[in-house]
Amino acid sequence: MALRIRNREARWLWLQSQGLSDTPTGPLDLPEMIRRLGYVQLDTIQNVTRAHHHILWSRNQNYREPMFDRMLGEDRVVFEHFTHDASVLPMEFYPMWQRQFRRLGQKVAGYASFQKAVREIGAEEIKARIAEEGPLSTQAFDTKVKGKKQMWDRPPHKRVMDQLWYAGELATSHRQNFNKYYDLSERVIPAHHRETVHDDADQIDWLCRNALDRLAFGSHGEIQRFWDAVDAKETRAWAQSATDMVAVELQSHDGQWLKALAPPDIERRLSQAPAPTARLRIINPFDPAVRDRKRLLTLFGFHYRNEMFVPAAQRQWGYYVYPILERDRFVGRIEIKADRSAECLRVTQFWPEPTVRWSNPRQDKCAAELARLARLIGVRDIVWECSGA
Repeated sequence: MALRIRNREARWLWLQSQGLSDTPTGPLDLPEMIRRLGYVQLDTIQNVTRAHHHILWSRNQNYREPMFDRMLGEDRVVFEHFTHDASVLPMEFYPMWQRQFRRLGQKVAGYASFQKAVREIGAEEIKARIAEEGPLSTQAFDTKVKGKKQMWDRPPHKRVMDQLWYAGELATSHRQNFNKYYDLSERVIPAHHRETVHDDADQIDWLCRNALDRLAFGSHGEIQRFWDAVDAKETRAWAQSATDMVAVELQSHDGQWLKALAPPDIERRLSQAPAPTARLRIINPFDPAVRDRKRLLTLFGFHYRNEMFVPAAQRQWGYYVYPILERDRFVGRIEIKADRSAECLRVTQFWPEPTVRWSNPRQDKCAAELARLARLIGVRDIVWECSGA
């Protein structure tokens, strides 16, 4: 009979694996934090602070924004590439990312728009300039989009540089004001990581095992979606061959029992999973704990979507809405925005979950978390512009 994991146990296990069980204080080991998560997604929108800063700060509030740029551009303990989106990953993962360079390089190279871009500015021309001048951003080139511009259009030089980056021929050297600077990979990635070669089967095995290790339990789809570096067929084949993995039944928020896989040490993990901290947490929309919306709904009964790119009239909630986590429940949503010129954090909308009583102690915890977030970005005041608090 498969090992059964009750819903509360599953929530505790998932939050522990995501670094959200403990109070986010104490010594900060940033590389280890990212290693534990597997990746941290990057995002350009600075609603309060950019997503990667918020994700790291949520796990240890001794984190400060300048630490990220040093880690990427100076210490070289992470590299930037694509999981489900642009992310940073531990540098030691680089040898296992070779298949992702091939997959994404081949995929992008097949697009007619890329081939058209190459005819205007060749890949070798771009690489030669970088080799001679050092790391360059897209601002160093001046090709333009021709004809009617569509959403997400990129000028030819940007399309070619991104293709070389997808294929692993260029790497992110550093970011300045979040602008990416591209360099030749051999000048960014240490030689022993570039020269270590694993066959494709070993890479698939590593990717699936390490995904499941960080998930703590998961369906085939959840394992596949974690890195988005293997396809569904490859994941199913791996699951059938990985005889040391443990078959489990997972209880969803509404009492259903669902089949899943877990790592060999799942019983030890269950026995040691702590009750999550009582501290209320404001979670970034791009946080890996909420990124897989189907998993989020299954475990917590919390229906969430990111509405930034939804037309305003069609939004159910708002432009940039943060889930609110307390212990092992999502208890509400809040829309906040930094106003640095006025040195304040503005709360523009707020929604407790329908089944949650928003008591005075809970409001006090929310106010304390807002104050901590304000200190991260260096503003003084919290201004509520909505009712419901």
